[in-house]
Amino acid sequence: MALPHVDQAYGQTGANVSVIGFGGMRFAHPADLDGSAALVRYAHARGINYFDTAPFYCDDKSEEILGRALRTLPRDSFFVSTKSFAAEGDELRASLEKSLRRLQMDRIDFFHIWCLLQPGQLEERIRKGAIAAAQRAQREGLIRHLVVSSHLGGEDNAAVLATGLFAGITIGYNVLNFPFRARALEAAARHKVGVVTMNPLGGGMIPRNADRLSFLKGPQDRDVVQAAIRFNISQPAITAALVGFSSEREVDEAVASVDGFAPYPAAHLEQLKAGIGASFEGFCTGCGYCLPCPVDVQIPKLMDVFNAKILDGSDQAMRDRLKWHWAMAPDVAAACIECGDCETACTQHLPIRDRLKAIAALVGR
Repeated sequence: MALPHVDQAYGQTGANVSVIGFGGMRFAHPADLDGSAALVRYAHARGINYFDTAPFYCDDKSEEILGRALRTLPRDSFFVSTKSFAAEGDELRASLEKSLRRLQMDRIDFFHIWCLLQPGQLEERIRKGAIAAAQRAQREGLIRHLVVSSHLGGEDNAAVLATGLFAGITIGYNVLNFPFRARALEAAARHKVGVVTMNPLGGGMIPRNADRLSFLKGPQDRDVVQAAIRFNISQPAITAALVGFSSEREVDEAVASVDGFAPYPAAHLEQLKAGIGASFEGFCTGCGYCLPCPVDVQIPKLMDVFNAKILDGSDQAMRDRLKWHWAMAPDVAAACIECGDCETACTQHLPIRDRLKAIAALVGR
């Protein structure tokens, strides 16, 4: 059985991509190039045609694995995505050329300006020449579509898309963090750009908390994982969701999640969103009313970090969320001056100052 709905339009690029994309950062044994490449080809045979990779993924083997796999397939049967976080134009060009060699291709379909973490980083890459270098490579035919990968909040992502530089954006989005990304999806729809989502399973938090999240399942959902994927791709602005695969079974499960699936009605999506706040006492919904902070503490991001502890029950969950999702250190929470403005504005009446102290206390532990 091949994956249905392969003809999902990626913005205005003319590319039609599978609603499930292959995230190339979770190969079980990346040193086994042939075995890993076989998994890529298996996913392609099941109908997945969007393959996402980057330098450094899987011990820096991911691009090589995809190159080994995709070189045997018709070039018009797949799309490949890779990235560069270089700010200097020459460095981006060198990164692009290295990726092309490892992927064994003469062009990248979707080339990402990678990993915007802080407001101002896009301006830096414009100023130092990375954007101009990417545009030059696009004119030369080495890049088909210039896109961006971002960990910024919704408003900042909306500003990135308003520049008109990019044909699409890759962002983290799932049923646990959707409030932080809502403005980004609105902006993407407004500018008619493609949206690929990463971490649709919340970095594993969703399957690890399947019992607590059982309310996510609709009548047609086999399990919480399937429901989480369907929640993601039901958002009208989302083109495809990336799933990291390490086995053929995981590919089969992801394909099954969209077999015969029609997007959830808007009313059902709103019901699920409301259920998150109702099911987890003290779970920050990311409304952003706590801002602005007089000392620029990024309160919504840090409350998202504390959400991980509510779900997982451990400090390690907060550390992982800080490091891998937000690329922040715990000491950023220590900047709080305890003025209390955020708690006054919080519609949920959360103990924000206590939570910031808990995060700051992770330093040195």
